[in-house]
Amino acid sequence: MVVTRQFTFRFRSPSAYIDTFSTFYGPLVRAWEALDEDGRTSLRSQLEALAQEAGFHRGGGLAVPSEYLEVVATRR
Repeated sequence: MVVTRQFTFRFRSPSAYIDTFSTFYGPLVRAWEALDEDGRTSLRSQLEALAQEAGFHRGGGLAVPSEYLEVVATRR
């Protein structure tokens, strides 16, 4: 069975969003580790600007809607 699902990530701020993903989301963790301090500062400001532009923030908080595929396999 394959079903498309929706999930909204909610964070206290764009900065909290970046802190979480730069700690736990593999591709961003690798990019973050490869950058020097100036690169990290630049990436953080670009990601915060992108989050602000997306317009999914209210009262300082941030909501990021996402879609994922749920796959359930059963063994016969």
